[in-house]
Amino acid sequence: MAKPSAKKPPEISSPDPMPARVDPCLATLVDKPPKGPDWAFEVKWDGYRIAVHIEPGRVRTLTRGGHDWTERFPAIVDDARRLAVKTAILDGEAVVLDDQGRSDFGMLQRALGRLPSAVEAGAIVFFAFDLLYLDGRDLRRLALRERRRLLEPLVAGREGAIRLSEEVQADGDEFFRVACAHGLEGIIAKHVEKPYRSGRGEWWQKITCKRRDSFVIVGFEPSTVPGHLGRLLLAALKGGELVYVGGCGTGWSHDLSRELRKLLEGMATKSPAVALRRKAAVFVEPVLVAEVEYRAWTDDGKLRHASFKGIRDLAANSTIYELQ
Repeated sequence: MAKPSAKKPPEISSPDPMPARVDPCLATLVDKPPKGPDWAFEVKWDGYRIAVHIEPGRVRTLTRGGHDWTERFPAIVDDARRLAVKTAILDGEAVVLDDQGRSDFGMLQRALGRLPSAVEAGAIVFFAFDLLYLDGRDLRRLALRERRRLLEPLVAGREGAIRLSEEVQADGDEFFRVACAHGLEGIIAKHVEKPYRSGRGEWWQKITCKRRDSFVIVGFEPSTVPGHLGRLLLAALKGGELVYVGGCGTGWSHDLSRELRKLLEGMATKSPAVALRRKAAVFVEPVLVAEVEYRAWTDDGKLRHASFKGIRDLAANSTIYELQ
């Protein structure tokens, strides 16, 4: 009589390796919100996109370009250690909120120390909107609705440095109207059935209340007020080269004007990064990027009604506007 075969023990799936970094999913700019039940909406935060990596014995914060900025976000790192996870990767935005609860990029810049500030680094909060890895499981292949289902219990209701970016199931047009009426930058639309895909695609879309992009600062024109800034000179990319796209002369306070002038004077160069001759211009090394809000482009490829919104390092892997 044959012996009954022994039952095989259940197979234990090995954990997914934790990525050292993940290229972020980026939203495509569109003119109006998409329609349909498969789309959810969030506020478009005005800050730095970062990923919080919670690993055994350490927490790291990585910028969109993969730079390690852990030391710049001490409150976020400290709060991440309190989350009920062993390992995780949270995707989100580091911001500073104004007194009306709106994200303010200029205040964030000051908290990070680029300019003199009364805003402390502890004022920076991280709004998590996605969960890419959790306790040995790579979640990127799951639909967004499943990733959000796992994210929300970890961070919902928190008032510390890590918070949940609320998702809204609503009519996109109405949500966009309300967001703009409240002075927000815009909204993000996300397809709830799609997996997480690095790079820019149609599954995440952004709708902005005004046009806003990043341009390299290639120089400035002094103000008639001694020691102050009159106008920033800006450049975009075209075929891998910097091309002058006009200037920006508004958007800063009296004090910030003086601070920016001093900062840029320390970067002055006699070798302009663009082909431009202006009698009063002071050209600078192309190492800083200006966040600029504007209405449109002129027929000769210059910015219309440009207003300064913030400054960042080119090394932070900012997406510089590219001319077609």
